[in-house]
Order: sequence, then C-alpha cells, then structure tokens
Amino acid sequence: MAPRRPRDIEAELKALQDKARQLRIRQKSQLGELLLSTGAADALDPDALAGLLLRGLEQAKSDPKAVEGWRKRGEAFFRREREAAASADVDSANDPAPAPEPPGRTAPPAPRQAAE
Repeated sequence: MAPRRPRDIEAELKALQDKARQLRIRQKSQLGELLLSTGAADALDPDALAGLLLRGLEQAKSDPKAVEGWRKRGEAFFRREREAAASADVDSANDPAPAPEPPGRTAPPAPRQAAE
C-alpha cells in the first residue's frame, strides 16, 4: 500500500475562501438583479429599501405565516418572469422584433444622434 500524501491544509483553506468569495459576489449580483426586476430600485431609495427589509425581518420573527404568503407571492413573480422569458425566446425565434422588458423595468432611452 502506497503512503498517503499529506494534506495541504493551507491550499484547501484558500480554495474554500475563494469559493465563499465567489458565492458572495454571485449573491450580491442576484440581489441587485432582483431589485431591478421588481422595480424596487427605481421606486424606493436605499434607505427605504433597508427599512423595508428590516421591517420584513421583524415581521417574519413575529408572524411566520406572513413569510409563507411572501414566499408564494415571490414564487408567482418568478414563474411569470420565466414564462415571459420563455415566450420571448419563442417570439424572438419567429420574429426578429426585440423582446419586451420584464415587468417593473423600463427600456433605456434611445441613443441620441450627434448634432452636425
């Protein structure tokens, strides 16, 4: 039987730290996308969003049934987003027209022509 190679604990620790960093980056990105897709980023300033989240946490601790209602509403929101994306994919395959914006988002303004 061959001797076991010693574990490089420091390399394993660094790999785990890198993975944790990547997960945090992805989580931040997803939270930003969520704020944009719901329209919350446009409708509320950061202080109001923070207050809303803090109030939600307080309510979740005191009323677990509320969380279930929120979960169902969020699930329905994402289901509509997926269905809209799927229908946009089918439409774009059949028609070269641009796909519609998701609910709560506005299209960016058209680029301006330079004055001559």
